[in-house]
Amino acid sequence: MIDNLMLGLETAVSPENLLWCFVGVLLGTVIGLLPGLGSTTGVAILLPVTLAFEPVTALIMLAGIYYGSQYGSSISSILISTPGDSSSVVLTLDGYQMARKGRAGAALAISALASFFAAIISLIGLIALAQPIAHFALNFGPAENLAIILLGMATIVSFAGENILRGITMAAAGLLVSMVGVASGFSTARFTFGSVNLLSGLDFVAVMIGIFAVGEVLHQIRRGGEKPIRARFKDLLVTKEELTRSAPAATRGTALGFAVGVLPGAGATLATFLAYGVEKQVSKFKHLIGKGAPEAVASPEAANNAAANASFIPTLALGIPGSGTTAVLLGAFVIFGLQPGPLLFQQEPDLVWGLLVSFFFGNLILLVLNLPMAPVFAQILRIPYVFLYPIVLMMSFVGAFALGNNTFTLWIVFFSGLLGYFMKRFDFPAAPFVLGLVLGPLLEKYLVQTSAMGDGNLFIMFQRPLSLILTVAALIALAYPLVTAVLRNLKTRKADTAAKEDALR
Repeated sequence: MIDNLMLGLETAVSPENLLWCFVGVLLGTVIGLLPGLGSTTGVAILLPVTLAFEPVTALIMLAGIYYGSQYGSSISSILISTPGDSSSVVLTLDGYQMARKGRAGAALAISALASFFAAIISLIGLIALAQPIAHFALNFGPAENLAIILLGMATIVSFAGENILRGITMAAAGLLVSMVGVASGFSTARFTFGSVNLLSGLDFVAVMIGIFAVGEVLHQIRRGGEKPIRARFKDLLVTKEELTRSAPAATRGTALGFAVGVLPGAGATLATFLAYGVEKQVSKFKHLIGKGAPEAVASPEAANNAAANASFIPTLALGIPGSGTTAVLLGAFVIFGLQPGPLLFQQEPDLVWGLLVSFFFGNLILLVLNLPMAPVFAQILRIPYVFLYPIVLMMSFVGAFALGNNTFTLWIVFFSGLLGYFMKRFDFPAAPFVLGLVLGPLLEKYLVQTSAMGDGNLFIMFQRPLSLILTVAALIALAYPLVTAVLRNLKTRKADTAAKEDALR
């Protein structure tokens, strides 16, 4: 192990590799800031640029773009409620609320520190456990993956706010919208109304841009009279209390993100939603989550970065992409004549260990670049909204057009923006809708596969130990908040009744 790390260190610290690692991280941050592009598109666009490089240099730069864009998308989510990537949607909930309270600099700093912490811890896990974990992940079939998705769906209760019925209704609406297009495993088109553009379904990122960015702008225009946030510079710095509250949340997010990231196909988006849901249940300050709590920024951000690093485990050790971006990186390996899999660690040790060690330097560069810049980035909120709103709308629609390269995507953003506006106007929570939309396609895919495995009998989930444990955990996660809410209501009614009886005496 030590010999391999020294070999990787020697490769990673060469001036050429450090330079392109820096370029990759910087480009990734800029790409992440632009709504709609995201890490997958960024890596795919810049892949041809690296073809003239040595394979290890090219992969170091592409990996830098990957985790650089993860942080860049967090910046736009926190400052202007515009997620650059699907994995940063959750940050719009509490990160944007912190920005509205004049704590944008603190939110960005917490995001950067949580990302770095998660990157280092997950990197240690990646180096030490890559091969054994990858073989364990092979035990996850459709039934286990379906149970994981059900566990994710169970967090709806956490996102629903005070009105659980509205939350469940919005989650059902999200699932319904996710069914637009051709059915998974079949050739039947659903809810397309004869439109060719709807056959592949609604683009998730376009819908998110509409709901969060356009919807927020419309909502603020309706309210009118909002003044720019003119926080003092010292108010933009993170406080000791915020760091103390964020530390355990980042640890939990890292552990959860790493566990989800090693599963092929699970992705960082699911990890961030699960981390937010867990935080809503276990945090000492759970009553503040949704109103600008630092824990709800640290945990999803840590989960995001940990899942991104962990997704390299199945990619490198098995040749199975752990996420959409690592699928593109897998293509880069093939282009350079490399075959990811169990033999890659023996056949190309300098490349594999050089790439892994470069993650440390890349994340260190990311922290050095962005932590001092957090208060500076936060100054964007000083721009008068009469100028800021047109910029947000332009970025949203340009980013959406880049997604599909057609005007139909713009209509999706427009109508999603109206939907987001009415959600805010009538106090319907957007997060359960997003959760249903994100998990809907995965739920359908694994449901069809599990049903096929059991010849139509879904009780196969209770016959496999891993899926049984995960399904029971999902049922507990769903039932516990509901039962406690019912008991709390009964207790409140009983207390009110007793108070009225005392008043009548």
